[in-house]
Amino acid sequence: MERLTREIDDYRRKKENITAEARQRAALFLVCGIDLPDMLSTSAAERDRITARLQRLIERERIKGARRHWSYDLNRHIALKQALDRLRVSK
Repeated sequence: MERLTREIDDYRRKKENITAEARQRAALFLVCGIDLPDMLSTSAAERDRITARLQRLIERERIKGARRHWSYDLNRHIALKQALDRLRVSK
């Protein structure tokens, strides 16, 4: 029974990771036209440029949220932050 529970947990974790990556891919591509796999395979200088761009986009989202702008999207904000964290980890 423990083995089945472990397999179920592993399956759920994998599914959540796939969903999170799809969310990040969509947010990145729609907001700034960057494809996630391409971003992760770039050179160090290019990653620094992309990191700065993502930080600016996240700051814009933060400002929109603080001002309660109609176009603010919490999911986009979270996905951009996750993509930035993923880029920083892969350096």
